Amino acid sequence: MDQHGGGSLSAMPNVSVIIPHFNDLAGLDRCLAALEAQSFPRERFEIVVADNMSPCGEAAVRATIAGRARLVIAAARGAGPARNAAVAASRGALLAFTDADCVPGPAWLTNGVAALDHHDLVGGAVTLLFAGSGKSGAEAYEAVFAFNNRRYVEREGFSVTANLFCHRAVHAATGPFHVGMSEDRDWCLRARALGYVIGYAPGAQVAHPARADWGALLVKWQRLNAELYANMLMTPRGRFRWLLATAAMPASILIHAPRIIASPTLAGALERARGVATLARLRLWRFGDGLRRLVSARA
Repeated sequence: MDQHGGGSLSAMPNVSVIIPHFNDLAGLDRCLAALEAQSFPRERFEIVVADNMSPCGEAAVRATIAGRARLVIAAARGAGPARNAAVAASRGALLAFTDADCVPGPAWLTNGVAALDHHDLVGGAVTLLFAGSGKSGAEAYEAVFAFNNRRYVEREGFSVTANLFCHRAVHAATGPFHVGMSEDRDWCLRARALGYVIGYAPGAQVAHPARADWGALLVKWQRLNAELYANMLMTPRGRFRWLLATAAMPASILIHAPRIIASPTLAGALERARGVATLARLRLWRFGDGLRRLVSARA
């Protein structure tokens, strides 16, 4: 069930790159091409792709990999179980996590691995890829608010799994990624509770595609709101805190709109107007969804 690439089994790699995949062959091909162009010596890392039973079929995934990675099949649905399956099949002393739709910069591995000399787990920088020259409302919103991994690492103590490094021993002690919650935040906070130290590596960069339209952005936030709610329920007075956060959503439109208007990442009044409109639409959706979850919990 696996396909070997990047060295023989007798040549133990220093680093295992872990990639969950589901039905995105173009993204996977682009990600693997970027990994083949790393400044880090190719013989020192392996790539393990865990396919989550993609509808395109195992043969299509193997053809896309084309010998550049090892393939394992993860029957349990979800990125977390896929990462767990890939880790179980990997051999490196260090683990580097990214996603199939991400494009690692050429020095991603070099800088991420170097940061592990000083930290137990490391989050790198995440930039955004845009489909065209003019940003849609969803792209404008994400250009301002999405993937601020420096803030996540330095203020909130976790890194997104699109750009996460750790020692294998840290992963073994912390345990697998869980499902039904914000798995990256949950895993990093569990590691930190064991005393492990997280750091930020700005030179370890990956690019992640921005959500191109409202439908894609909504799918993302349907998942995130469910994870945020599950996480909140695990804290003291969780439902009350969720109610306060939900009630603040309409007011947050006025509070955060100036960030879009003043953002240097947006070009012109049209992109800014689209961004503000998407901000209002999303926050009002989150307000309604937050109330629905509270009402459903009491039913």
